Amino acid sequence: MNKTQVLIKPQVSEKAQTIKDFYNKVAFIVHPDANKYQVKEAVESMFNVKVDSVHIVRRRPVTRKRFGRVTGQESGFKKAYVSLASGEKIEFFEGV
Repeated sequence: MNKTQVLIKPQVSEKAQTIKDFYNKVAFIVHPDANKYQVKEAVESMFNVKVDSVHIVRRRPVTRKRFGRVTGQESGFKKAYVSLASGEKIEFFEGV
């Protein structure tokens, strides 16, 4: 898998912003087949930072029932929390 295919997009939410401010961690939505080593290598090469650790969380697809009979499915995804070394920063949504 190519390094540009590993990271799909950064996770933008209040929780992700809080984790970034207090713990120096950044959250990304990643490819479902990506592992920790590929995520670490992709972040280090794309953003020129030093990564301490990577934690991966997988959200499974959820079937929802709407109005009694109609069923639908919310898609699942894989998210990676990347812990940066002290003094390192990724500036992609500053001032938003």
